[in-house]
Amino acid sequence: MKPLICPTETKYTSLFINCGGPRTSFEGNDYEGDTTDRGPSYFSSPSDRWAFSSSGVYVGLQAASYIATNTFSLDVSGPDFYNTARLAPNSLKYYGLCLRGGSYRVRLHFAEIMFSNDSTYSSLGRRIFDVAIQGRVVLRDFNIMEEANGVGKVITKDFADVTVSSTLEIHLYWTGKGTNAIPDRGVYGPLISAITVTPNFKVDTGSGLPVGAVIGIVLASIVVVLLVFFALWKKGIFGGKNNQEELELRALDLQTGHFRLRQIKAATNNFDPANKIGEGGFGPVYKGVLADGAIIAVKQLSSKSKQGNREFVNEIGMISALQHPNLVKLYGCCIEGNQLLVIYEYMENNCLARALFGRDDQRLNIDWATRKRICSGIAKGLAYLHEESRLKIVHRDIKCTNVLLDKDLNAKISDFGLAKLDEEENTHISTRIAGTVGYMAPEYAMRGYLTDKADVYSFGVVLLEIVSGKSNTNYRPKEEFVYLLDWAYVLQEQGNLLELVDPRLGTNYSKKEAMRMINISLLCTNPSPTLRPSMSSVVSMLEGKLPVQAPIIKRTTSDDEMRFKSFEKLSHDSQTTQVSTYSQDSQGQSMNAPWSDSSVSVSVPGKDGNVTSSSRLLPDLL
Repeated sequence: MKPLICPTETKYTSLFINCGGPRTSFEGNDYEGDTTDRGPSYFSSPSDRWAFSSSGVYVGLQAASYIATNTFSLDVSGPDFYNTARLAPNSLKYYGLCLRGGSYRVRLHFAEIMFSNDSTYSSLGRRIFDVAIQGRVVLRDFNIMEEANGVGKVITKDFADVTVSSTLEIHLYWTGKGTNAIPDRGVYGPLISAITVTPNFKVDTGSGLPVGAVIGIVLASIVVVLLVFFALWKKGIFGGKNNQEELELRALDLQTGHFRLRQIKAATNNFDPANKIGEGGFGPVYKGVLADGAIIAVKQLSSKSKQGNREFVNEIGMISALQHPNLVKLYGCCIEGNQLLVIYEYMENNCLARALFGRDDQRLNIDWATRKRICSGIAKGLAYLHEESRLKIVHRDIKCTNVLLDKDLNAKISDFGLAKLDEEENTHISTRIAGTVGYMAPEYAMRGYLTDKADVYSFGVVLLEIVSGKSNTNYRPKEEFVYLLDWAYVLQEQGNLLELVDPRLGTNYSKKEAMRMINISLLCTNPSPTLRPSMSSVVSMLEGKLPVQAPIIKRTTSDDEMRFKSFEKLSHDSQTTQVSTYSQDSQGQSMNAPWSDSSVSVSVPGKDGNVTSSSRLLPDLL
């Protein structure tokens, strides 16, 4: 690992930290206190000897403590530091700074103090996490209670030969295993009581430096501190709330890379307008080429999006952990001065909407096999978000504009600007309805009832668009139909569903596969969310591993009236417009000219009768 900057010329040979507790002594050693409880995404360096960083948010908790205490008054044997501990929901790193190069013995102290030792529900919790030292995993699926043979029992883990050049890194991180709501919601993630680091080499106890040299070093250090303080003041670091947010952003422990501003400026030719490929909800998007030839997309968060910075701090760590072949990959971010940039993979063929519905010079000739692969890719990406990722996520804005295509026309889901964490025990009733007209599930658009089945509905609409090559919201076969989906219901009643297939395909498609995909679309867009399949089932259906029996949905006059009223309500009540990642003026003529489309975020009355404006729950990263 790359050593951190040492703030002093002094070289230390030991380190003692009481994680989550006050200063204390044990076996003749003074353990420094570690009582900062500042919440998620925080970096602290209490002294020049050590620092720690914490990232992540406890799912479902508005406010949570990141320091544990002996909740159940367990009889913990051993020193006092076992009665407290530091916690983190996702990632917790401790850094030993300015250590003299050599071999060290690292001892990690643990005691599970958040579960009970009786026969109640509170005793059923399981805390499981991994530990890495100097970037190498040393404990995998570590369970304190199991290793110590019970709660309130102490256990230490020794690592006898850890090589350190200057910085020691101890990384504890949650991998999604164990319980997360016993005895209360948010009880999971790494926990550690204390850290002991001692040298394996002989330490010279002499003063080492003459008095004059010590005085010179002290004076020089004071000058350096003053210069650093002046430089930070000039940059506005001590200027208020916005700058505090910037500090938090700088300290964020991302599971991605960090880029320097000069790298990004060089890659985008100093944000040359010629390299602009879109306008996202948070700011413009540029194409860039790094020094190694890698092509990237850079989202530059605009000043008007500063209100989203705190949400960005709290959630970007989780988004960066989403890794799937059918999700646009986040490479990292750049935070320098007033610049807040997000860097992710560049998609050569822009978005699916442009490929299917764009102008003649923008549309792509997508054959049947490729359309099937695109449908399968979108389904697999959603199945990952809903069922396979560590954090279950509802995207809320699945549409062709938010499906990007790489050079091989592989589909990747983007634009998590409206995404919401799926809290399984929540009723999902929300006053913040956000999405795109024509793609929102009826129970969500009309009642604010949100589950992952809302994404299933949107996927059904997209699937129908891919088969037909027509936009659900723009296609008007007859004036009495609001959407392409309405026309599909009529054709189903008439037994003519194959009329939906894109005529550009001619006869170069499988009628059997086309019927399967159309029936899956109708199944996914069932008005009843409970009758829609899960996305993992959809994947199996698309692959022919599960049978498909689409429902016969009879259209009635009242249904038509409700559709029109819903359409009019969403159109008139929309409060904000959020443009897709690659959206820009659709008049551009080059292949880089992005597709233009909008998502509408609707405000509805809350429980108090007031109108509640919609807001992003996860940053518009991708």
